[in-house]
Amino acid sequence: MTDLHDLLDPVAGIAADAAAAILEIYDRGDVDVDRKDDDSPITAADRAAHNLIVAGLTALTPDIPVFSEESGGIDYADRKDWTRFWLVDPLDGTKEFIKRNGEFTVNIALVEQGRPVLGVVHVPVTGVVYLGGEGLGAFKEENGQRSAIHCRERHSPVILVASRSHGGSPRMDVLEALIAQRLGAVDKTSMGSSLKLCLVAEGKADLYPRLAPTSEWDTAAAHAVVNAAGGHVVNTDFQPLVYNKEDILNPHFLVLGQPVDDWRFIHSAVER
Repeated sequence: MTDLHDLLDPVAGIAADAAAAILEIYDRGDVDVDRKDDDSPITAADRAAHNLIVAGLTALTPDIPVFSEESGGIDYADRKDWTRFWLVDPLDGTKEFIKRNGEFTVNIALVEQGRPVLGVVHVPVTGVVYLGGEGLGAFKEENGQRSAIHCRERHSPVILVASRSHGGSPRMDVLEALIAQRLGAVDKTSMGSSLKLCLVAEGKADLYPRLAPTSEWDTAAAHAVVNAAGGHVVNTDFQPLVYNKEDILNPHFLVLGQPVDDWRFIHSAVER
């Protein structure tokens, strides 16, 4: 089973199983937090979701390798020739999980030739799911109802999404001022995890600039949804993000709800 259409619903089911495991731990209220080698937090929920997702994807597509944030590291030499693989963040937004604000997700993406072609983003606390892929369109599922979503045409005010943890910086202030000068009023909202990309995909925001570190598994699933909704995820030179690099850190990037050329005027504010 490798056709994207045939994969979308089974992958959504695997994400739902992982979300249920996360919620079971979340609802206990008192979560033990450990630290990984890079000092980022990890909980039993991260591990439980990882195990369920890897088992589910391996059973679904035994010929497609799985690269998860919690895989313990897969050397580039072992994955550099992968042309198709699953890229997974079992619990994106562990800091938000620990803060108990509900803004964390399960992210599963299928990557082909360096680009995400299918993605599922499940929000455990609300049960909302964003999903989509190349040739499939993008969708939001809520209360058992699935509806098509699309990036919006830009109008006033411009809605700018900022990271809950990394939203404030002098560069963001310069960017906001530049947009206001060129396009008029700007409204800014903050959000955790990959939900920021999903806001652009469903037409609730115009721009999400990420000018702080992220890794490939943080973005791939929602990137696929944004693409399927008609948007773009590009680096600060306005080139598409690519995946399965030797360094799994993303460059700084922009999530755009309108054509790339509409946003090139912000280059001076976002370039490194």
